[in-house]
Amino acid sequence: MKLDLYYARRFLTWFVMISVMLMTLVLLIDFSEQLRRFDGVDLSAMQLLALALLKSPAAFYEFLPLIMILTTIVLFIGLARSSELVVTRAIGRSGIRALVPPVIAAFLIGGLTVSLLNPIVAATANRYKTLSERYRNADTAAVSLTGEGLWLRQGGDTGQSVIHAGNYSGDADTLVLFDVSILAYDAEGSPKSRTLASQARLENGDWLLQDAKVWPLAPGLNPELGASQSDELRVPTTLTNEQIRETLDTSEGISVYDLPRTITALQQAGFSTTRFQVWLQVELARPLFLVAMVMVGAAFTMRHARLGGTGLAVLASILLGFGLYFVHNFAQILGENGQIPVALAAWAPPVASILLTMGLLLHAEDG
Repeated sequence: MKLDLYYARRFLTWFVMISVMLMTLVLLIDFSEQLRRFDGVDLSAMQLLALALLKSPAAFYEFLPLIMILTTIVLFIGLARSSELVVTRAIGRSGIRALVPPVIAAFLIGGLTVSLLNPIVAATANRYKTLSERYRNADTAAVSLTGEGLWLRQGGDTGQSVIHAGNYSGDADTLVLFDVSILAYDAEGSPKSRTLASQARLENGDWLLQDAKVWPLAPGLNPELGASQSDELRVPTTLTNEQIRETLDTSEGISVYDLPRTITALQQAGFSTTRFQVWLQVELARPLFLVAMVMVGAAFTMRHARLGGTGLAVLASILLGFGLYFVHNFAQILGENGQIPVALAAWAPPVASILLTMGLLLHAEDG
């Protein structure tokens, strides 16, 4: 038991050290990226640093598999060079038994990451998006997909507009909104008009509305008497197809606790939820994937240092880890596109990775 705690403590120590070093480097790189991105905008160094810090949780979340591999490599190379693995085998414990504490630690880290860090990532990502749009445009544009449909908010010199669409279709170049309602406000925040249209699409910086009817909402006017009907109507906008699709195609701003409720609401509204179901299952499978990364790092480094080839072993483990990470992402894409079942897309890559590395470890230990 003491030996297991010793291995777990060594693993967690290296995990914290590597995380701090890597995230410090990422923070410096991201700070320089914020300097470049907001060049010409009057922002202080503290504001830019705050933006970089808001992106740090998401960066750590993405780099976690790499951190797991590096932690395992450093741990077992250190144990091999100090002959601690040799002593462990000499007292009757196999190398696989020595791998149990790091695996348990990785699984617990994965569980804490999903349960605690994921909501933080969602909150900081939303805050970063709001601040960056405010600093860049002096106003914010927002896109939200809920069970009631698609909501968009756009701003400009003449005021804000809130757009609601009952449904949408198309890709990034031909996004079409259906059953559209636009409520426009003036610069003082008072409603000035309401527009209904059968559909709308973005063309050359304008919303092109079909079968549109506009009611003026100025004080003292009868909206129905002042209403106008048009077969086509153009409404200026600051939104782009890319901005809308970028929001629709990411779950970064939705925490794992909100995903089930979002899926249920979208199903009731008639939207496709395959993408969100895959995201939910991938998050639930993340602890297993981190365990697989630990086993990948151990598969090539749990060997005596006198055998040589340490550099080649490290390179092989990192390349295998990147290969499995690519397969994991590829399976996720296939699942989001509906080409393979949701459960297969989320759970097959980590389970297959664990079985593959277990085979390598058994071959290395028992030959």
